[in-house]
Amino acid sequence: MITIAVDAMGGDYAPGEIVKGIEAARDRYLDLSFQLYGLADQVPALIQNSERIEFISVSEVIAMGDEPVKAMRQKKDSSMVQAAQAVHDGRADALFSAGNTGALLSCAIFIVGRLKGVDRPALATALPSFGSQHDQFVFMDLGANAENKPNHLYQYGILGSFYASHVLGYQNPRVGLLNNGAEEDKGDELHKEAHQLMLHTQAFNFVGNVEARELLDGSADVVVADGFSGNTALKAIEGTALTMLKQLKKAILGAGWRGKLGGLLLKPAFKSMAQQLDFNEQGGAVVLGVKAPVVKTHGSAKATAVANTMGQIKTMIDQDLVSDTAAFIVENHEALKVKKSAN
Repeated sequence: MITIAVDAMGGDYAPGEIVKGIEAARDRYLDLSFQLYGLADQVPALIQNSERIEFISVSEVIAMGDEPVKAMRQKKDSSMVQAAQAVHDGRADALFSAGNTGALLSCAIFIVGRLKGVDRPALATALPSFGSQHDQFVFMDLGANAENKPNHLYQYGILGSFYASHVLGYQNPRVGLLNNGAEEDKGDELHKEAHQLMLHTQAFNFVGNVEARELLDGSADVVVADGFSGNTALKAIEGTALTMLKQLKKAILGAGWRGKLGGLLLKPAFKSMAQQLDFNEQGGAVVLGVKAPVVKTHGSAKATAVANTMGQIKTMIDQDLVSDTAAFIVENHEALKVKKSAN
């Protein structure tokens, strides 16, 4: 039985949508059990069926606006910190939250712990991919590290490649480096050096630089970025997608009866496209490089997203993502030291 520690108080719609999503996941996945960490006056009354669900009372909550590291250190009896502690102590196999991203990253790194040999754990997510044989690609780092060294980007290639192969099922996934041009001499010194490290590696299938305009066109199965660029690109994609969908709807409604009729005929296609771009249909963002699965879903996620993310966590555990990644890093420790010394 897999046990997932859940921060029931994290997220815009917590604890109601969190509990609802966990119950849906419990009914869907018969080999999952859950520990719900939350306030005693809010969470228990929401649980309709306590089968494979254990409630653990806490006295504090980390708010979205709290300073991450400070909140982790000062709110030791918060739902997020206690859930992370359960994973550290071996009482749970994975950690889930829809709450404060920075605080969850802090809990992942300082409580759950980094894998030996990983310099900087990174935040990764699967985004829709159009124009390739796969419908998703892995994008990282999404902001766990605002500043990076070439070796960090190199390690992200390893972590992202393992995630794509183990969780998404891609064979020999293609890894690209986000840059401002396709040529290997493009970019600043960080990206030039990272490109050279990736170009000569046997650890993953490097296919070169990827420009921002190519992110969604299937150019790579894994795209590696420094944390600042990755976070900026992700928000640009999300904002553009939402704006385009709103403008498309506005144009259809403003085009008279012909536009409305055309929109009605195209409704199935629009619905399919919206589902591909809807985070509620996807899983959460994963902290790669730590000793257990730690997954963060969108702060405004509702029950559907929560339930789907539980399936994502189950796949990570079933496919031994963490242990296989750790074993690879240990086996290639000397090679990684050589890469690091080159920086």
